[in-house]
Amino acid sequence: MGQLLRYIPLLAFVVIAYNVVAAISVTLLEDTLLSFGLLSGNVFIFQVKDAMIFAALLLLYGELSKATRTTNVSIADHTLSLGLALICLVELIVVPFAGTSTFFLLTVMALIDVVAGFTITITGAKRDLNAISSGHG
Repeated sequence: MGQLLRYIPLLAFVVIAYNVVAAISVTLLEDTLLSFGLLSGNVFIFQVKDAMIFAALLLLYGELSKATRTTNVSIADHTLSLGLALICLVELIVVPFAGTSTFFLLTVMALIDVVAGFTITITGAKRDLNAISSGHG
């Protein structure tokens, strides 16, 4: 079971959470989780949708860390990340409750995960290849 979870893009958990919450009621995304006054006099309001973006940013960091590995698992991980990004794009365009700025930002993070993942992997592979070729020269 633990091995299977390594293949799943971390951002999928936030996308699933968004879909569950929004399918119940899009207005739940607007619910306030935390609010407090600031020295400026403004009130800081942290909503469910903000928590999802925050969680996605943390998980994006995790995905980028995973991309630095050069194993066979990374190929599957990149492929599934691409699948998630495509699902997000289709959902953003087709599903009514996904047509929000919050889901758009989740989609952008999924796309960044794909592009950065491939970029990091290719850069790492080139570096490894250069180290091998310079070691034999």
